[in-house]
Amino acid sequence: MIAKNMNNQPFVSIIIPCRNEGKFIVACIESILENDYPKDRMEIFVIDGMSTDHTRETVRRFVKRYPFIFLLDNQHKHTAAALNMGIKKSTGSVIMRLDAHTTYTAEYISKCVYYLQKYNADNVGGVIKTIPGSSTVIGKSIAIALAHSFGIGNSKFRTGIKNYREADTVPFGCFKREVFNNIGLFNKNLHRSQDMEFNLRLKKSGGKILLFGDISANYYADKTLLSFIKHNFQNGIWATYPLKFTKQTLSARHYIPCLFVSAILLTLILSMFSAVFKIILLIILALYFTLLIPTAVQISVKQKKPVFILTMPIIFSSLHISYGLGSILGLIKILLDTWNQENNKNSSTMIS
Repeated sequence: MIAKNMNNQPFVSIIIPCRNEGKFIVACIESILENDYPKDRMEIFVIDGMSTDHTRETVRRFVKRYPFIFLLDNQHKHTAAALNMGIKKSTGSVIMRLDAHTTYTAEYISKCVYYLQKYNADNVGGVIKTIPGSSTVIGKSIAIALAHSFGIGNSKFRTGIKNYREADTVPFGCFKREVFNNIGLFNKNLHRSQDMEFNLRLKKSGGKILLFGDISANYYADKTLLSFIKHNFQNGIWATYPLKFTKQTLSARHYIPCLFVSAILLTLILSMFSAVFKIILLIILALYFTLLIPTAVQISVKQKKPVFILTMPIIFSSLHISYGLGSILGLIKILLDTWNQENNKNSSTMIS
């Protein structure tokens, strides 16, 4: 095992933001405790966003048993605030940002630290293995969509890689402490997408981010179609709304659903006035279904379950449309905020 062969293991501070993760927090913490990294060389901060379920009580039981586990209150309830609080409280030369909705393989920590040092990287992470949130056909279909290139584009940390490569972002990253001293903390204005924005800043500053195929974590997907749609709608909002706070833009794949849904809505409206746009709308939909249906058939054959021919088109289209609509709303929110700011400025000028 890597941890036993490592010399001068650095002290690792693990930060876990959470809110109402009562169903997953036990498995998450236990998987960290089962890691082969020396327990006297780590500290774990669970930063709770004032959970209303039994998350806090559960974590307190771990705190009583393990002196290196700490529970902190995040009054702001947002992930960026939790991460920044944990970084400020931490003492390690290596900082890991983990997720409560996830479990980690036994060598996750040791491999991240080893590769961080070996390749002189600034941030190291692994691939996500998406686990169905439920055993239902819909639950399994959601997990498949989140690990398929048709669903999430060229996101290598979701679709997987064999060796390692440089990346724009990685999930559940392992950072050198000096990274935060050099480029600052997570953007407190971003309720989501704060990891991607931070990693974009890191890359822009000349930092090295590496993704390794032999590092993996198990992420539990949404259980139901409704929760899946809500989740992706929120993700869509926070793919575009951060443009209000930062000049950094996400990779192109994050904006494709926005363009797709915008094209459908625009041609749908214009088709009321011209038959040409009806044809354009039909072409757009035909192209989409030309990709969608064969993908669903391919998945059904691979999984040996004909039912996926019916469920996968629903899941994929729900993912793309909800994310796209969320992205459009994010842009609208920026315009409304800008308009309100201008009105407030004009009002102040008139009063003065």
